[in-house]
Amino acid sequence: MSLPLLLASASPRRCELLGQLGIAFVVLPAEIDETPRPNEAPEQLVLRLACAKAEAARVSAVPGQWVLGADTVVAMDVDILGKPSDSECAREMLARLSGRSHSVYSGIALARTGFDTRSCWVKSRVRMRPIEAGELDAYVATGEPLGKAGAYAIQGRAAAFVRCLVGSYSNVVGLPLFELDALLRAIPDPPIGVATAPRRVNPGPAS
Repeated sequence: MSLPLLLASASPRRCELLGQLGIAFVVLPAEIDETPRPNEAPEQLVLRLACAKAEAARVSAVPGQWVLGADTVVAMDVDILGKPSDSECAREMLARLSGRSHSVYSGIALARTGFDTRSCWVKSRVRMRPIEAGELDAYVATGEPLGKAGAYAIQGRAAAFVRCLVGSYSNVVGLPLFELDALLRAIPDPPIGVATAPRRVNPGPAS
């Protein structure tokens, strides 16, 4: 019997994106340590954290319920840019991104008791135009950068800074829908609202 998906995240953005697919879900955030490991690559980090969130929330799921974990980071050169701790940190991150290209990585994982966790990661490339100092200060003052990987929300006011994007837009927002839909179609007893016809996709290394 199909059940609602359990979303192991309190992110309003992920809730909105998941709602676009018409999938029934309930929210139960998973609290885990998100500290990167030494020399951990961005794709390894998001995949590990997505799996950890899904598996942490799985203990609270009802029998037969699938749990979705997700994580997103921004990478500039060899540095991983997570969520800024304060406004000054947000300003520093945005100054680094100004006029340059960066990568956005998301990991997604589906876990259910009695089944192996299904997971994959997705990468998009984003190029920002140069951001004037006054624009940067005004944007930080809105509070929008706080709580966002890389200190910006592409679906918000920061859309004016993005010159171009290669890859998944929903990935940059925080949940790659194309890849998630493929994973959901391939599992047994998918959540309520998931189309049952399987679809093959190779978004990146999966486990």
